Formats: sequence, C-alpha cells, structure tokens
Amino acid sequence: MQLLCWNLSRQLKLACVAILIGSLLFVASGMAQEQQPAPASEKKSSEIFPSANTGGASVNAGSTDESKSASSPAETKGPLLDSALRLGPGDLVEVSVFNVPELSSKARVSNSGDVYLPLIDYVHIGGLTADEAQAVIEKRLEDGGFVKGPHVSVYVDQYASQGVSVLGEIARPGVYPIAGEPRLFDLISAAGGLTDKSGKSATITHRNQQDKPAVIPLSKNLADNPGSNVQVFPGDTVIVRPADIVYVCGDVVRPAGLLIDRGTLTVLQALALAGGTTRTSKPNAAKIIHRNASGMTETHVELKKILQAKAPDVTLNPDDILFVPSSGFKTAMQDNASLAIQVASLSLVAVR
Repeated sequence: MQLLCWNLSRQLKLACVAILIGSLLFVASGMAQEQQPAPASEKKSSEIFPSANTGGASVNAGSTDESKSASSPAETKGPLLDSALRLGPGDLVEVSVFNVPELSSKARVSNSGDVYLPLIDYVHIGGLTADEAQAVIEKRLEDGGFVKGPHVSVYVDQYASQGVSVLGEIARPGVYPIAGEPRLFDLISAAGGLTDKSGKSATITHRNQQDKPAVIPLSKNLADNPGSNVQVFPGDTVIVRPADIVYVCGDVVRPAGLLIDRGTLTVLQALALAGGTTRTSKPNAAKIIHRNASGMTETHVELKKILQAKAPDVTLNPDDILFVPSSGFKTAMQDNASLAIQVASLSLVAVR
C-alpha cells in the first residue's frame, strides 16, 4: 500500500514538472516573437499609413499640399486667374426655395450687384457664382428666421454680363453669351463666320489681363489651324483683324485694292489680279509708293525685266501702291491710229 502511494505521488510530481516546463517554453517563444522585427509588408504599410502619434499628421499635410498645388488654377488655367461664371449686372436669375413656392422669384441683377428677393430685401450677389449666391440666400433666410434649414436653388436664365464680344471682320459682330467651356471656333460659328475681308489672325483680350492680348493665327478654312481653337472665357473680347491691302493703279486693266489673304503678295501677283498692263503702259517707269510714319517714299520697279524673268519679283507690303504710268509716245501713236481709222471711215462714207 505504501509502495502504491509512493508511485502515485511520484507520477504527480513528474506531471507538475512537465506542465511547468511547457509553460516556461511557451512564454519564452512569445517573448522571442515580440522582439523580432516586423515583416517588410507590415513596415511598408505603417510607413504609408502612419498613426497620429508617430507624426502621421505631418505626412498627410504634406501630401495634401502637393495635391493642392497640382490642381491649382494657375497651372491648369494658364494666365487666366478665374474662369468660373460669375453673376454681374444685367444677369437674369431665377431663385427658388424648396417646399416654399411663395418665395420663388425671378429678378435681374442691378448695376450695384444686388437682387431683390421676398422677405430678405436686397441681397448682394454680384461677383459670386451661382453656388455662392445660393449659400448667401440660404444664410439670410436662416438668420432671419423665415425658413428653417432652407434649400435654395439659383438658376441663371441670362448671363448678360458673362458674354464674349466678337468684333472685326465677322458676319454678325456682337456680344454672345457663353456657357460651359466654349472655344474660339464655336464663337466664330455663332457669329456667322469670317467675312471675305478677314485677315490671318484674331486678337483675344482677357478681362483680367487687358495689357496682354493674345494673337491667334486664323485661316479661311478653320480646320487648317486646329491649334487655334483655344478656349475663351467670360468677359473676353475677340477681334478678327481685316486682311492687309495693297493698291494697283495707273495704266492697268482693272485698278483696284487687293487683299493679302495668303500671307504675302508680289508685284507679279498683284499685276495679274489687276488684269495686267495695257498697250499704252510704260512698265519700265513703274514704281511702288510706300506709306510710313514719316510720309510717302517711292521705289523704282523694273517691271519689264520682272515680266521677262530677268529680275527678281518684289514683295509688296501692306498699304503699298503699285503705280504703272502711261507712255506718252504710245498714247499719241494710239490716238493717231484711232484718228486715222476715223478719217478713213469718213472717206469711205463720202465715196459711197
């Protein structure tokens, strides 16, 4: 009996020792895992999404600043500082309040930028966008205790102050209202297209940069210059300049003013458009009369040699005058020949 008890107590002691050793090994393995460095994926995740206690706020602030700078209007809109449609004098707006039809009204913005609305009297909305005007009206209704939690909608029927002036050599010059993001060709089309006297360029003057007009090349076929289809903004002024003119006069078939619609015009080209010289002209005495700030100057042109391809053709400048004089000798000879023909005709009549 004593031997059986001793064997049982020995087994219990061995079991307790085994349990104690297992516990110690488990604790030791847990501490070793805590001391090991975090995996690369976890470390990368913690660097991308840091907590507020480890300076994460400064990292997030930096990324926010970068995103703001990347989408700043100065970079996306070029030289224009503000391209949003803003309310101005003459604009016709329609204001409605949700669930309160009695407060809905339509009014035109005054010269001072104010609009009269029921209950809240005059509200200044000049220079604001439609969304900003909605917020101002909602605040006035809320602060006055007229409507609790109002929801206001501002719809612009007419953007009288946000049009683009299209002037110059255009079929229908005028002020054209714009919406969205129209481009130059859209406005030219709305204005009836270019005239026959239009030049090779248009000038766009932005409302906030009056001293920096942009010159845009044009052509009769607008599709030839797709890069000229630039965006226009509210308040811009577009002027299509007329084509340059040179004049051909003197002893030519059709004296006229000729448009330089292809960039340049030479003496031979101008003479061909004028029908050429007559029998009594004196090509060797032709000259070009230049107009400048100091007055008029003359340049001799060897027209006969140019016609014979013995001298280079001469390029005419805008407002130049190509003058081809008459030959006195040729004129006299032609007059004598005409007189002789008339005398001969009279003699034949007398003989009969």
